[in-house]
Amino acid sequence: MKKKHTNYFTSPLNRRDFISSLALTTGAIALVGCNFNKQNGLAGEPEVRRITPPRLDTAYLGERIHCYRPMRRGTPNMSLETIADQLIVHNYGHGGSGWTLAPGSAKYVVQLAMDSEKGKAIKKDAPVVVIGAGVMGLFTAYELLQRGYTSVTVKAVSFDNLTSHNAGGLLAPVSMDNNPELQPLIDRIGIDAYRFYAEVAQGKHPHFPAGAKVMPAYFENRSESGLEPYVGKVMQPAKDVVLDFGNGTQRNMVSYDDGIFMDTAVMMESLKNHLQDKVTFEQGKVDNYASVSSLLIFDCSGLGAGALNADKEVVPVQGHLIMLRDQLPADLQSMILVYFSKAKTTSNQEVKRSFYIFPKQLPGSAANDVGVVGGTFIEGATPETPNNEEFDIMVSNARKFYGI
Repeated sequence: MKKKHTNYFTSPLNRRDFISSLALTTGAIALVGCNFNKQNGLAGEPEVRRITPPRLDTAYLGERIHCYRPMRRGTPNMSLETIADQLIVHNYGHGGSGWTLAPGSAKYVVQLAMDSEKGKAIKKDAPVVVIGAGVMGLFTAYELLQRGYTSVTVKAVSFDNLTSHNAGGLLAPVSMDNNPELQPLIDRIGIDAYRFYAEVAQGKHPHFPAGAKVMPAYFENRSESGLEPYVGKVMQPAKDVVLDFGNGTQRNMVSYDDGIFMDTAVMMESLKNHLQDKVTFEQGKVDNYASVSSLLIFDCSGLGAGALNADKEVVPVQGHLIMLRDQLPADLQSMILVYFSKAKTTSNQEVKRSFYIFPKQLPGSAANDVGVVGGTFIEGATPETPNNEEFDIMVSNARKFYGI
C-alpha cells in the first residue's frame, strides 16, 4: 500500500550550522517526509518501526516551561586560573549539552586541579567550594567526593527548579558552541559521561539506582546526532530505519538503539540526596572569589559565570518545552530529535527551531503524565523576551512531523 507523502519541509540544517551559523532564513521548518513503499523481503531494506504519535491536543498539553541554557560562545570554559592564592577551576558554558557532558566534564576538571602544582599542594581535607548547584555543580561535588575530598561545600543562589531540573534529557552533544579544535576533548568527555549513565541505566551504579534508561534515539542522519565519535567505543552503529506513525505518514530516520535518556529531574534529586549528608549546602550568591574562604574553588555557576568572571562570551540561550499529560507510557519509550529552519521571533530575535520528544516525567506526577516536547534555541533571549508564540509553533511543527 502506498504511504502518504507529507512534504511540509525543506532540506535540513547541518548540526554545526544549526548551532553556530548567524545567517538568517525564514520559511517552513526543515524536515523531509518520505514516500516509502514497504516491500517485505528485499535485501538491505530499512527496518520499518511503528511509532504511535503522542496525544498533542490541548487537553493533553501540560506545563509550559522556559529554560535558559548557559552557553559560552566559542567553547565551554574548562580551565584553571590562579587569583591571588586561590586556585579557580572553571566548569561552565556547555549550552544544551550540560547533561550530556556533566559527569565527564566534572571528571576532567577535577583531574586538571589534582594534576596542577597548586592543586597538589592542597590537602584533601582542606575546604573546597563548588559555586553552583545545577548539574555541573552537583556532578563536580560528587566527583570531588569520589577523589577523596572530605570538606566540600556547594554554594548557590537556588537549589530547586533550575534549568538542570527542566532539561529534556537526551544524551547527545548538541546545542552548544564549540571550537573544532576542542572536539576531541568534548568527544572524550562525552564518552566518559555515556559510560556513567550506562551504569545507571543497567542498574550497575553503586550510588544511583535510577535516573537513566537505554532506549532508541532517532535522528534524521548520523552527522546531526553528534554521536558518531561514540560508535565503536561505547555505542553500536546507527541503523537506517523508517518510522511508521500508523496514519499514512512515514519518516526516514537513523536509530541509535543504545541511546540514553537521562530523567533529569529524577537524577538531580538522586544527586542531591546522595550528597545531602556528605557535603555542605549553603545558599547565597558569590559576587567575587575573594569572598570565598577556600584555596580551591570550582566555578560551575552557569549564567552567573558571566558576571563573576567578566566573561562576555557567556550568553543565555532560551528554550521552550511543554510537559505532556495523560499519555500512554508504553508509546513513549524512544527519543526523537530533528532540526528545523531558522526564523525571527516576534521579539525580532533569531530562533533556531528543533523538535524533540523524550519520556521525561516530573517527580510526584501521575503515571500517565509523561513526556516532554521541545524545543527552541534563542541566543540572548531573557525573561523580558519570553517569545511565548514559540510554544504554539512548536506544537504545530510536532503535529506536522507526525502527520496529525
